[in-house]
Amino acid sequence: MKSRILMHVVFVSVLATLVIPVSLAAQKNQNHKHHHYQLIDLGTFGGPSSYLATTNGVTGPGAVNQVMNNQGTVVGWGDTSTPDPFAPNCFNPFGDCFLAFGFQFQNGVLSDLGALPGGDASLTTWISDTDLIAGEARNGLVDPLLPGFAEVRAVLWKDRKAIDLGTLGGNESAAFSVNNRGQVVGLATNTIPDPFSFFITQLRAFLWQHGAMRDLGTLYTGNNAWALFVNEHGQVAGFSDTSANPGPLGVPPVDPFLWERGRMLDLGTLGGTVGFPYGLNNQGQVIGVSNLAGDQVGHPFLWDRGTLTDLGTLGGSFGFAMGINEAGEVVGGAADQNDQAFLAFRWKNGAMTNLGTLDGDDCSFAFQINSEGQIVGNSYPCAGGSGHMFLWEDGLMSDLNALLPPGSDLTPEGDGSVINDRGEIAGMRLLPNGDIHAFLLIPCDNYHPGIEGCDYSMVEASAVNSVAPAPRETPGRMAPAALRRHNNQFRFPALGPHN
Repeated sequence: MKSRILMHVVFVSVLATLVIPVSLAAQKNQNHKHHHYQLIDLGTFGGPSSYLATTNGVTGPGAVNQVMNNQGTVVGWGDTSTPDPFAPNCFNPFGDCFLAFGFQFQNGVLSDLGALPGGDASLTTWISDTDLIAGEARNGLVDPLLPGFAEVRAVLWKDRKAIDLGTLGGNESAAFSVNNRGQVVGLATNTIPDPFSFFITQLRAFLWQHGAMRDLGTLYTGNNAWALFVNEHGQVAGFSDTSANPGPLGVPPVDPFLWERGRMLDLGTLGGTVGFPYGLNNQGQVIGVSNLAGDQVGHPFLWDRGTLTDLGTLGGSFGFAMGINEAGEVVGGAADQNDQAFLAFRWKNGAMTNLGTLDGDDCSFAFQINSEGQIVGNSYPCAGGSGHMFLWEDGLMSDLNALLPPGSDLTPEGDGSVINDRGEIAGMRLLPNGDIHAFLLIPCDNYHPGIEGCDYSMVEASAVNSVAPAPRETPGRMAPAALRRHNNQFRFPALGPHN
């Protein structure tokens, strides 16, 4: 079984259901040039695979985590060769039943972060720019409420030493985000029974600081809440039940919240009974996805200073906002006209722009945007099959595989990739033997001189499958479209149960 904390929510993947191909108009820009990248495989601890928590696995398809900071340090976890004694209730969110330890990759060195005393496994979810690391680890105990499952605790790594953040009286906790000041947010169980919780007792959002864990409460009469993000001002974004009673989807309604100065603010929804946050910047802007009225489709949203804006789609009925930078630019994916394809977008100054796809693909998804406006994502066939990892900059989408040294292979794996403000990129790739390895891409540019193996020559855009999409912008606040096809075609999976 996958990790109960990181992969607790089960959603039907919207990407797997988009099966109708589409042809996109595109044009080549022959004059643009790109830097090469150096590919670094981060390796393992003796087992088959290594991983990054590029998405938190909570809100499906999963908000992007900061697993690489602006100094280029990457955190994740790597398999050992020892089988997990709690199989099939495995710790690894990817279902890999090997014991694994969290790692820090810094200046070319992979360091094992170890586990809690008595524990045998750990994983990481976030790293601050001050090298504080959040995650979770087993503590060597069996959860008395869940026979066959090991207890999992929220952890903060400081100077590579693991600190058990404790719980709110229950047996389980997990940390999702940490800021430069050492404030950590996540979820923890208490001792109050809850019929909608897999963990038997309530799940509560927490803020940990100065050695103490604080319950942030819930919205209205809800019993459960999760804290996902904390920015440098101590603002916390998460989601909360708004009632203890089930709503139209069979579970309590859920709204996103912003917590600051002791108060939890309901950000509302776009008319439906479920909404989740997918990102929080230092301006206090929150992005996410919310069901529309009727809970049949969901749209991306931006909350900014009290206003919740429907970012719309690319002409279709649904979409997701995945990443936001400090300038308030938003990226994600949205359906096009008649829901024929799912395409990466950038939303800026009230308009949504279709980023297109790479040649030969007809679907795409954008994961993150940095302060320079560089965007990373995947381009892939709507009908399924191997995709391509892309970099979008200066109006062009380029195949990253074509910018790597000869013989390198970058078949993307997992639900996301990340890019920092120095243009470094991290993610996971699928090896020819089926193993998964975390990787780091370093640009061979003036900001990274003297990198061993780097090719500092420039590459013509025409040589790397660089594509500029046909211009198309869609204003925000689009009217909701009717639910489309069913059965052997597709149906948008409205946001559903989280407990």
